[in-house]
Amino acid sequence: MNRKGGKRFLISPLLADIPGLVHGFGMKGCGFRDAGGIGGKTGFRPVTLDQVHSDAVIFFARRPKIRKRGDALVTDRLRLLLAVKTADCLPILLADPEGRVAAAVHCGWRGTASRLAEKTVSALQRKYGCRPSSLRAALGPCIGPRCFEVGEDVRRAFRESGLSLRDFAPRRGHPGKSVLDLAGANRRQLIRAGLKKRNIELVSLCTHCRPEFFSYRRDPEAAGRQINFIGFAVR
Repeated sequence: MNRKGGKRFLISPLLADIPGLVHGFGMKGCGFRDAGGIGGKTGFRPVTLDQVHSDAVIFFARRPKIRKRGDALVTDRLRLLLAVKTADCLPILLADPEGRVAAAVHCGWRGTASRLAEKTVSALQRKYGCRPSSLRAALGPCIGPRCFEVGEDVRRAFRESGLSLRDFAPRRGHPGKSVLDLAGANRRQLIRAGLKKRNIELVSLCTHCRPEFFSYRRDPEAAGRQINFIGFAVR
């Protein structure tokens, strides 16, 4: 990942070479003004959701008057800037260079257990005819595998969804607790959904450890939210 000039967001080299695509993973201080001004491109209309840790994938043909509830946004329209907000959860940005379709996904452990990443890929395939093997995915900063302590309820949710438990490790000195590799679990889902490994990029930056990011686990009362965004400016 590279920081975009003096801006407070990171860009993915994997997505950066797609013509007309605007994207970024925000840090503290990044807002929609930063996002819309990338490369002199203006006129983007930001679209967000009431995020509820669900498996709901919402399609947008225009900016809605009333904010919808869900955790994944998808569009094939120009200048809609899809955005998810995070503070330890995993942001996933997906792009189809062929069909010019973009998606932004918010995955906490609940969204991961409900296979939201997989369901988003299926939705892209069903709605727009996207080929999973052509999709590119960038997984942004989130709480890292050494810091994300979870209880048996999370392991149970993964088991009930038929997901592998290989992304869990015992938490030493904490009986009944594990640590979860949130990014690794979602990368596994994307590969299972048909994405090629070379088309998936991970950011190995832990929001809990790095002060330039907001972290709900670190600062529950004071934590803001990162803005993570994606959209096509031109065909």
